[in-house]
Amino acid sequence: MIGTSLSHYRITEKLGQGGMGEVYRAEGTNLSRQVAIKVLPEEFAHDAERLARFEREAKVLASLNHPNIAAIHGLEEHEGKRFLVLELVEGQTLAERLKNSRIPLDETLDICRQIAEGFGASPCLRFFAPKTREKPQKPA
Repeated sequence: MIGTSLSHYRITEKLGQGGMGEVYRAEGTNLSRQVAIKVLPEEFAHDAERLARFEREAKVLASLNHPNIAAIHGLEEHEGKRFLVLELVEGQTLAERLKNSRIPLDETLDICRQIAEGFGASPCLRFFAPKTREKPQKPA
């Protein structure tokens, strides 16, 4: 896909892949903005369950607004390909960082805090966040 276009997005680099698609760096030619494009694989294009899951992912991301969660710019289709347009987050992935060296404890705790805050912002992931409970009152 590198060197091709999806709608007004020019694909420039493959960033990774997972169970629900491949992720590419792209340039939005209309706004000259770098974005991440997650493309639903062709083998899932006619699978109603996979399409619904892909759309649910888009809707959940669209409902979130948190600095530790990449923003979604759109759910689009071009020439039969379904794809998400996402905020491009620059830098090393956590996996890349762990390959190169151990992360000091204070930095590890900061990374964990940021992940937990992101989870806490998501209604479907809130069960990971600690809940505040009222102290039981003692009988008089």
